[in-house]
Amino acid sequence: MHVTHLSLADFRSYPRVEVSLDPGVTAFVGPNGQGKTNLIEAVGYLATLGSHRVSSDAPLVRMGADRAIVRAQVRQGDRQQLVELELNPGRANRARINRSSQVRPRDVLGIVRTVLFAPEDLALVKGDPGERRRFLDELITARSPRMAGVRSDYDRVLKQRNTLLKSAALARRHGGRTLDLSTLDVWDQHLARVGAELLAQRLDLVASLQPLADKAYEQLAPGGGPVTLEYRPSAPGEAHTREDLYEQLIAALAESRKQEIERGVTLVGPHRDDLLLKLGQMPAKGYASHGESWSYALALRLASYDLLRAEGNEPVLVLDDVFAELDARRRERLAELVAPGEQVLVTAAVDDDVPHVLAGARFAVSEGMVERA
Repeated sequence: MHVTHLSLADFRSYPRVEVSLDPGVTAFVGPNGQGKTNLIEAVGYLATLGSHRVSSDAPLVRMGADRAIVRAQVRQGDRQQLVELELNPGRANRARINRSSQVRPRDVLGIVRTVLFAPEDLALVKGDPGERRRFLDELITARSPRMAGVRSDYDRVLKQRNTLLKSAALARRHGGRTLDLSTLDVWDQHLARVGAELLAQRLDLVASLQPLADKAYEQLAPGGGPVTLEYRPSAPGEAHTREDLYEQLIAALAESRKQEIERGVTLVGPHRDDLLLKLGQMPAKGYASHGESWSYALALRLASYDLLRAEGNEPVLVLDDVFAELDARRRERLAELVAPGEQVLVTAAVDDDVPHVLAGARFAVSEGMVERA
């Protein structure tokens, strides 16, 4: 799969831009702040319905504009599709596939698949658990687009349950009143049912990633491993089937209910889980050096790429200003590993930051202009 044309209107710094793309390597080169990352951010948005740089859509719309348009022509084998997203901050986003308006935004998931390497990836190793949960869930959705609906359902149920718990906590603190919490049992069942589906997918993903991540780390830093991925659920247990995970979550929710009512928040579930990354016998967070942390983050992305490719869903590889962050050895090793990709999009401040093995098309990006070099 590869993107053959990218069209943006009022996205970030671009009033309008059209870029035709080829398979193989394409590098966008230009000084910082000129819009290179905006281009690949748009491609990533089509793949995930989110940005790797910001948590909301508002910054993606050019100042003074009401909306932004991201449109791409995508080829997979002999099949071509046109996918478009209209970003409307404060209102519902809209989507079209092959110019049909009768689709939801999440219906476009799976048409464009990406694996993104970016400086922000260091947070996968050094950041909080939310970074690692996001990594897992975005990859789950890339493997199975229907999981976007499961994730949305879980977030909705969690929000409703937290609202009820918060009301109960406030009632207890002010006047000692108690609320009728009979509906909490119903929300427990909803949360456990949807949470069990999400947990099952995460556990399967971690098991699939483990050997691939270990192999990728060895390729990037020979002799520096092994690496181990260990899923840490907030609801303890050894369950793996969906029904057993459901029962495990129900039991954990019952056990924590008193504390949850006191604090007014849901304390167990996939939203509280973590992925422990170990290097050798030690947790990578807090123990790995800067170079080791970079290698670990890159290994997770390479493992993601290998997994999607093995399942017949070869994604677009996106490397956003990554090579400037790496030493010469890691730079060359990473370039050699990604060079065979069907489509590789690279951003760099100067040509010298792009390894020679990544020869291909070049675009100069400056002052809102994107021109083939």
